[in-house]
Amino acid sequence: MTQMTPREIVHALDQFIIGQQDAKRAVAVALRNRWRRMQLDDELRAEVTPKNILMIGPTGVGKTEIARRLAKLARAPFIKVEATKFTEVGYVGRDVESIIRDLMEAAIKMVREQAKEEVGHRAEDAAEDRILDALLPPPRGQEDQPREDNGTRQTFRKKLREGQLDDKEIDIELSQQGPNVDIMTPPGMEEMTQQLSSLFSNMGQQKRETRRVKVKDAFGLLRDEEAGKLVNEEDIKSRAVEAVEQHGIVFLDEIDKVAKGSGQSSGGEVSREGVQRDLLPLIEGSTVSTKHGMVKTDHILFIASGAFHLSRPSDLIPELQGRLPIRVELDALTPGDFKRILTEPSASLTAQYQALLATEGLDIDFTPDGIERIAEIAWQVNEGTENIGARRLHTVMERLLEEASFRGGDMESPLSIDADYVNAQLGELAVDEDLSRYIL
Repeated sequence: MTQMTPREIVHALDQFIIGQQDAKRAVAVALRNRWRRMQLDDELRAEVTPKNILMIGPTGVGKTEIARRLAKLARAPFIKVEATKFTEVGYVGRDVESIIRDLMEAAIKMVREQAKEEVGHRAEDAAEDRILDALLPPPRGQEDQPREDNGTRQTFRKKLREGQLDDKEIDIELSQQGPNVDIMTPPGMEEMTQQLSSLFSNMGQQKRETRRVKVKDAFGLLRDEEAGKLVNEEDIKSRAVEAVEQHGIVFLDEIDKVAKGSGQSSGGEVSREGVQRDLLPLIEGSTVSTKHGMVKTDHILFIASGAFHLSRPSDLIPELQGRLPIRVELDALTPGDFKRILTEPSASLTAQYQALLATEGLDIDFTPDGIERIAEIAWQVNEGTENIGARRLHTVMERLLEEASFRGGDMESPLSIDADYVNAQLGELAVDEDLSRYIL
């Protein structure tokens, strides 16, 4: 679990997301409150429930990007799900309880990786010994005898650590992977699918297979196998359940798509409202059965987001509105925001294109007036057609650099992307609304 302060979390998000300070502050405080709660005594800790968040804003302004970046910062079980995937129990679609099962799987994977890191040194030593055994087979009849660390073995160990034996091929014995079986079950029976899948995957665990691989590849395979032997699966399960219950975070995207729109027909209302009612016990606090044990959802943090173009937050059922007490509104992007998006974030769009075309020997130079013109065109097209936010920049940049991407190293380097070049490539499209509607 992260111990970053709200100020540090906002600073980390600033490197990837432009603007939207209110949303960043809200998720930073919510994340920090997870840590604060764990510092309380047990009696009071049980009473402190998370303050769930509802993020409202047009598409392409950073709602989903905040979730992606938060997942990396949280160092806690985190899952992002689309609300549109779920249906009311009895309808065709996924059951909302599968959210917690998926979160549990994410926690198991996270905790297992942490446990393997803790035993990493011991696993590396064991893998090294197995490689040396393969390089220096014992005399016939002494296969079961313990190996002595003699001078020859020490010499090979030194060469192995220095990488001199990386390209040498050896035969190693590995556990055979279980068969990959896809099982189709009716909606609402996802748990049975998981149990059957794990049953089939465990069938081949006892079998061994001999593979011929390079020493460098063998080291990674053997290290993972040895680390798997050293970790305690029951301990991993109990730690994962605790991590989900105390620190789990669920990001519910597209929550507006299960709201009853003011002017919509009543065809799908029953199912939409049913999904909201099924979400209620999860958000309020219930116990969900997973293949790793029972999981209580009382202290899982839920962050919901939606564009609410065709509906309003007030169209959600009142009980669900009450479970999402913190409302954050994200602003539509301005030309200035587009300009900052093109240059300021780590791995910005301009930096990505410069790096991609540099592989062909073509250097690209974006001038300040060129960047400003790109930002203006993206904003104009958004205003004139559908407003898809920052995603419009991907379309505009692809169109702008189509010729450079096609010709690559054949073009004269460096290529200067200034306002004149942008107008030459995109000016006509930006002015003609009919063309921009279909091409940009």
